[in-house]
Amino acid sequence: MSGGAADDKRFDLIAIGRACIDLNAVEYNRPMEETMNFTKYVGGSPANIAIGVSRLGLRAGFIGKLADDQHGRFIKKYLSDAGVDTSQLIVDREGHKTGLAFTEIKSPEECSILMYRDLAADLYLKPEEVSEGYISQAHTLLVSGTALAQSPSREAVLKAIQFAKRQGVKVVFELDYRPYTWKSAEETAIYYSLVAEQSDIVIGTRDEYDVLENKAGGSNEETTGYLFRHKPELIVIKHGVDGSYAYTRAGDVIRAHAYRTKVLKTFGAGDSYASAFLYALAQGKDIETALKYGSASASIVVSRHSSSDALPQVEDIEAVIAGHLIANG
Repeated sequence: MSGGAADDKRFDLIAIGRACIDLNAVEYNRPMEETMNFTKYVGGSPANIAIGVSRLGLRAGFIGKLADDQHGRFIKKYLSDAGVDTSQLIVDREGHKTGLAFTEIKSPEECSILMYRDLAADLYLKPEEVSEGYISQAHTLLVSGTALAQSPSREAVLKAIQFAKRQGVKVVFELDYRPYTWKSAEETAIYYSLVAEQSDIVIGTRDEYDVLENKAGGSNEETTGYLFRHKPELIVIKHGVDGSYAYTRAGDVIRAHAYRTKVLKTFGAGDSYASAFLYALAQGKDIETALKYGSASASIVVSRHSSSDALPQVEDIEAVIAGHLIANG
């Protein structure tokens, strides 16, 4: 990735896919059945990543479909206020609604998400609503796995990737696996592998790569051996508190440790990791530094209540790195 105001591209990164509403429990350490108060935030992995890179100073755009309702208008305004270009946000006119995610925070180790994704507007983005001219204005197109779960969103993402490849735009695939909306493990693996094989950078957890390969207990070596027979140049595999690994086509293996933090909840870490990692690469930093940025950003977001509102500034990330608070020494 590369960027900067002096080049001829309008955007450093354009994300495509899910934008929804997160309703996060205000009351901690209790089950959702007993929770009475929630706070509303913008959610959805690609939307959060676009917000995250914009907050860090990159130029971001977003392609997606929003419901013609109060939640849809809230999301569009939030993205715009965060500095994300919303000119390619399509308003659904067919009665689909905004996806909702209720979060439960029983303890820092026991969090869950209750999703309402049936007939969600973002899954109805159509291939003909994706602009090749818009994608051509970016250095990088970011796609996430959730948008592949159903048609026509699935075909819209595949068309966006086709445009990106034709225009020389790098493709980043953030696996973002959510079991709801997928019909079977086989279906998920087919589309995940199809997109991963066409991407320049793939980012996900070890468990998500197991979903991609449709097997349990896979190894990083097996995963990278398979994907490096295809398009990817860089593969990032996250192992939670054990840190993350980056693998390059040239054979380099780089590791970053996780940073100590006071964990409030577990969700939001992946989006913050990806946004900071991609920001660092866009700034020309080496892969090891980019991994540190991702890990530090994730440690900040899991210590805060929201996902989108909690996405940090550059100085926050660099303060964590400078503190050398490494989880496993």
